[in-house]
Amino acid sequence: MPPYLQKGDTVAIVATARKVAGESLDPAVALLKGWGLHVVLGKTIGKEDHQLAGADWQRATDFQEMMDNPSIKAIWCAKGGYGTVRMIDRLNFTKFKQHPKWIIGFSDATVLHSHLNNLDIATIHGIVAISVARATPEAIDSFKKALFGDKISYNLPAHAYNKEGKATGELIGGNLSVLYSIMGSASEADYKNKIIFIEDLDEYLYHIDRMMFNLKRNGYFKEVKGIIIGGMTKMKDNDVPWGHDALQIVQDITKEYNIPICFNFPAGHIQDNRALIMGGQVTLDVTAEGTKISFN
Repeated sequence: MPPYLQKGDTVAIVATARKVAGESLDPAVALLKGWGLHVVLGKTIGKEDHQLAGADWQRATDFQEMMDNPSIKAIWCAKGGYGTVRMIDRLNFTKFKQHPKWIIGFSDATVLHSHLNNLDIATIHGIVAISVARATPEAIDSFKKALFGDKISYNLPAHAYNKEGKATGELIGGNLSVLYSIMGSASEADYKNKIIFIEDLDEYLYHIDRMMFNLKRNGYFKEVKGIIIGGMTKMKDNDVPWGHDALQIVQDITKEYNIPICFNFPAGHIQDNRALIMGGQVTLDVTAEGTKISFN
């Protein structure tokens, strides 16, 4: 677990994927300063290489400098999109492993979560900097708690697809499409005895089915101790309908496993994107009355 932040610490905001204008980060900068933190914007903020925030080497260099700078106590991804996987192999984590710091983001940042969790370093799955203006107060509050080390727990209403049970284990996962894309690479998650979180956005329903079946056929659902399903947002269908929505697809593929499964956790590509400690120990308790998720 990296050291939790204290007032006076400095947070760097960098772009690991899609380009982002500096002025769009003003709400995020104001938020951190309001918490008594200092803010440094990376060299990638405002850079542009077609869709990306600069060339791969520029994004990697910016991230590396922030990792190796001892005055930076956390690194916050400015935006998602696509591109982090293009720079991950350019990074050297030697110093970072000796002096870890919090890496924060979601969606495309799943590459970083998975890669760093493999190195036994915890990360924060939470809002990216550009999403501060539209994030719910609950999402922002959970982000603050994660940064400053306050205890995080969630109580959720029951869901028809939930599967009852209780399990404790390390939390891993993130965006399903990204998890699917890094399978077989050095960044692939180790699913054994873990609790896995999954969310996704803007995918065709049959793509969700294909990716979930791939995880199933690779034996990952046999290995995990529990599953948390977050937002499955803005899904698309073909002219001939697939016949099931995203949650039905997930429920159908996972229902045979005798593990607790929680649906509709408020995290992912939604305004109420609550923070999760990836690589942290979490207890998932699913009952007929609802679900409790608490970090130990």
